[in-house]
Amino acid sequence: MAGLNQTPSGERIHIAFFGRRNAGKSSLVNAFTGQSLAIVSDVKGTTTDPVYKAMELLPLGPVMIIDTPGLDDEGALGELRVKKAKQVLNKTDVAVLVVDSSVGITDNDNELLSLIKAKEIPFVVAMNKCDLSKTSSSQGTFKDVENTIFVSALTGINVNELKDLVSRVVSDAAGDKKENPLVSDLVSLGELAVLVVPIDKSAPKGRLILPQQQVIRDLLDSGASALVCRDNELEETLEKLKVPPEIVITDSQVFSFVSKIVPENVPLTSFSILMARYKGDLDLVAKGAFAIDDIKDGDKILISEGCTHHRQCEDIGTVKLPRMIRAYTKAEPEFVFTSGNEFPESLEEYKLAVHCGGCMLSEREMRYRQRCAIDQGVPITNYGILIAYINGILKRSLNALGKD
Repeated sequence: MAGLNQTPSGERIHIAFFGRRNAGKSSLVNAFTGQSLAIVSDVKGTTTDPVYKAMELLPLGPVMIIDTPGLDDEGALGELRVKKAKQVLNKTDVAVLVVDSSVGITDNDNELLSLIKAKEIPFVVAMNKCDLSKTSSSQGTFKDVENTIFVSALTGINVNELKDLVSRVVSDAAGDKKENPLVSDLVSLGELAVLVVPIDKSAPKGRLILPQQQVIRDLLDSGASALVCRDNELEETLEKLKVPPEIVITDSQVFSFVSKIVPENVPLTSFSILMARYKGDLDLVAKGAFAIDDIKDGDKILISEGCTHHRQCEDIGTVKLPRMIRAYTKAEPEFVFTSGNEFPESLEEYKLAVHCGGCMLSEREMRYRQRCAIDQGVPITNYGILIAYINGILKRSLNALGKD
């Protein structure tokens, strides 16, 4: 089971439970998972922050279960809790709307359902506490809403059926989705990809970062070979090969150095650009890089990472990238940094948003962040794409993916 728990959060199905305070969300989460993940109390508002639990849930496989604060919370602190709960919607693959069937459907339940529908999130309605309600029929449910089930977290009534219903909704949603490839469509059976991984102070000790791991695994799954070397060993490595590799994939931080070594006839791209294609809209973020040409003194630039980690002295997001941007633009913009879930709702003050590859984010959340920027008229790009553009090799990097 240890290997199953190592599935990255961005690759897990995110199942989030929403509803009013005291609708029994936390109790239902515990019954659904068969574990005591969330604190349960008769006091309204016991869940004060979203609770995340990565686990294996049959028959779905690796999932992320999320218990959220009540969306009818009150007061200044309650508003912050509601805000955090609504942010969870942006990363939710399947929403479970928990309704207290002993009370009935409220205006708040209707508002929440409308919000879930507006974000086009597949959902299930769980009419909880059916052991206390006078009816367990379709009477009193939402009109014209499929995937509604009466359950009881207390007695276990229909909890297994709820799991089956959620699984079916997940399967239906997956059937309609065309999955983006990571690298397997670029390298065929028996071919070789050279991966360039610099080992410096910012590299995590004793391990590879997630995009590097994922690319290696995808190559192995497709029957291709991965040859990994450091940037200062690349030239020697290429000289030892009898035939050129099918592609060279590099860490974006050494893009310029690597591009001078790799022959023009060998496709070259970066891990970050592969992630941009895998997790979001590649054309959108490629176009966004051009906005760097219009940056002036005092313009605000958002640099956002999807994960939280210890910042090194030469951190790519907070140190190296701002340095590159200043050198390229000859300007002194104002940089704002966010990480993890701290992606701003309002982006209109920014001239440009630069995002990491999003390896720790789900595709749904990555696309949500990109859509937020575009809806507010803010260009958004990606670390690797911007670095490639600054170094004059973006076209080459995109050509490696079959893009003009």
